[in-house]
Amino acid sequence: MKKTGFSFFMLFALIFFLFSGKMPAEETNPELLTAAESSNFTATMTHAEVLTFIRTLQKKSSLFRVETLCFSPEGRYVPLLVVGNPIPNSPLELRNDKRAVIYIQANIHAGEVEGKEASLMLLRDILLQENPPYLDRLIILLAPDFNADGNDKISPQNRRNQVGPEKGVGVRYNGQNLDLNRDAVKMESPELQGLLKNVLLRWDPALLVDCHTTNGSYHEEPVTYLWGINPNTDKSITLYMRDQMLPAIQNHLKEKYDVLSIPYGNFMLSREPETAGQVEGWRPAGPEARYITNYIGLRNRLSILNENYAYADYKTRVYGCYYFLKSIFDYCHSHAEEIARLVQEADRNTKGKGLSSAEEDGFILESEPKPLKTPITILGYEMEVIQREGSWPRIRRTDTKKTYTLPHYADFVPTHSIVRPRGYLIPLHDNIITQKLLQHGLTIEKLVESADIEVEAFQLTEIKGEERIFQGHRTNSVKGKYKTQVEHFPAGTLFVSTAQPLGNLVCHLLEAESDDGLLAWNFFDNYIVAQWGRQPQDYPVYRLHNKQVKLVKETISH
Repeated sequence: MKKTGFSFFMLFALIFFLFSGKMPAEETNPELLTAAESSNFTATMTHAEVLTFIRTLQKKSSLFRVETLCFSPEGRYVPLLVVGNPIPNSPLELRNDKRAVIYIQANIHAGEVEGKEASLMLLRDILLQENPPYLDRLIILLAPDFNADGNDKISPQNRRNQVGPEKGVGVRYNGQNLDLNRDAVKMESPELQGLLKNVLLRWDPALLVDCHTTNGSYHEEPVTYLWGINPNTDKSITLYMRDQMLPAIQNHLKEKYDVLSIPYGNFMLSREPETAGQVEGWRPAGPEARYITNYIGLRNRLSILNENYAYADYKTRVYGCYYFLKSIFDYCHSHAEEIARLVQEADRNTKGKGLSSAEEDGFILESEPKPLKTPITILGYEMEVIQREGSWPRIRRTDTKKTYTLPHYADFVPTHSIVRPRGYLIPLHDNIITQKLLQHGLTIEKLVESADIEVEAFQLTEIKGEERIFQGHRTNSVKGKYKTQVEHFPAGTLFVSTAQPLGNLVCHLLEAESDDGLLAWNFFDNYIVAQWGRQPQDYPVYRLHNKQVKLVKETISH
């Protein structure tokens, strides 16, 4: 009887393991449970608990190494895990390695904790298998607690509109009071500087996944997602993510793991008096590059925004994120070579646009959302419209379920484009601007001989700083016109070519009218604000179009 009972138990355990994806170690080693699991999904991990979990897992597996992503403003060590079989000693070893590098980032907003718990659970469940999956074709980078300062300000009073965890979560901002998901262009936080230096420039992942939680519109699907939607992302990457990769992951997530998902967004509600509150469509947030997943697209890399649904219970959110990440691994494992070819071709294509500067290869300065060809279906609820005198109506969900089929406004089409210049000339000796460009990984050269060159100059007619401070800045909006003129450029003038893989990012940072460039973020205020006269001064960044002009120059080292 004992033998029969033991066999039945082993059979049951095997079936449980195969169908649940759980590892026996989860049951036997409390140190390898996350706070979500050990608390019955009432708590989330402190930063110290994250570090302890990583150290404990290191004792069980030799297939990952811990590197430094950064030290937070409050002095916390933020780890970056490098997972592989074998682990590459450095990125140089990957030059002849066909494994794809993918990077998972969680807890950038430290009140949105599902990704932190789920990514560590999934890493554990991969590494503790006898033959760990995925690692024959993938190198996995993981930053489970990106905003360590915000994470340790845990309180039940934070994000009270989401369902759990009842013991509380951290806060949105970092130790500098900055929203890290608005810092991708200006890069003023050590977290974003560490992401650029120690992840993007060091390991050059083909894919970045950024885990969040959304408390937007009401619906049944616990997982939402989005591709990089900046319109200057290489078109082949946008179409691949939108039309192939993410629909495949969505189907896989449902069919294999029984988790529903939809593209991230919110209901577009009419504000007209006679139709106020009626649903007109579904659209995501904007395409600005300050958002990390949009910024990654400007670098010709794939990105996925994961927004877990705040109104689902905490356990559902954690496991939804767990299986979404697992589905991403499943897809990347079977399409590793395809993804590598895609990003390599995007790099070549962007460099070629800088060399050709054809009108059809222009750079988009303004865009507007248009609906995709295929409507979106959302499992939502009927909503009540509560009219309020002197204010917009308030929308409240009912308990009655309703399926919506709506226009999906996720195609950002150009309304204002420019001809892409050969490059930009910057006759300034400003170390802050130079270092900011180098931080982004741009190739920058300087003239070793002075030259008189015909260029396009932007004459400002108006500059306005926003009344409300945003991320420590009064961001600029400008008006002006371009004029063609001959300028004298002394030796030492910077030249930033668009004929480089990061050419789209070059234009985004340096165009005068870029809504999210360095001028908008105040980096040129000393040179354009009327301090010594009555009129704004010319923007000291000049477009060079003529390919015949010979520049005697040398590269500035990083």
